[in-house]
Amino acid sequence: MSQDGEATVGEATVGGGPPPMRQLRALFDDESLTVYQAYSPQIADRALAAGRFVSPFKIHRMTWVKPSFLWMMYRSGWATKPMQERVLAVRIARAGFEEALTQACLTHFDPAVHSSHDAWKAQRDASPVRVQWDPERSLDLQPLPWRSIQVGLSGPVVRDYVRRWTLGITDVTGLAHEVHALVDAGRAQQARDLVPQERAYPLPEEVAGAVAASA
Repeated sequence: MSQDGEATVGEATVGGGPPPMRQLRALFDDESLTVYQAYSPQIADRALAAGRFVSPFKIHRMTWVKPSFLWMMYRSGWATKPMQERVLAVRIARAGFEEALTQACLTHFDPAVHSSHDAWKAQRDASPVRVQWDPERSLDLQPLPWRSIQVGLSGPVVRDYVRRWTLGITDVTGLAHEVHALVDAGRAQQARDLVPQERAYPLPEEVAGAVAASA
């Protein structure tokens, strides 16, 4: 919560109340949305030079993308954890991202979504995309009551992500360090002003259903 009691998405006010529990929020425009990944300098430098992920990025391994900047800060320790020293903002085609989500399975059984545990396992084993909803993070990286989506891509979906859907890659490590320094200095409003302003993403109904997003 902000000091005046208003709910926040990360630290951005959302209409005076909390957002839905499982709402996809992202920085996006008409053709793309931004996801974040953290890597070693070796992978990051090659990706930035090529404009897409290339070796030593391993295309045959599952790769996780996160639309929440603050969740990425939590996961990478403000871009300080080993092998996560560089945070990249990846612009991905909206059509591709939505295509990936239609192939997704939740990482955990949810009786509200799956008819049985066996049905969930069968879907999980057949799906190249995983989705999990983790607590969103505040500016000081504390868990918030609502969730933020993480999307794991594997198999042919990783190849599509790298070769077809990626529209551009930007290094935002400097931004991560700047926001962190402001938070540490107690300058919360200045830090908040630098955080990308993520907003509710208009998922098509069938896509929202596939990932159990809130209505």
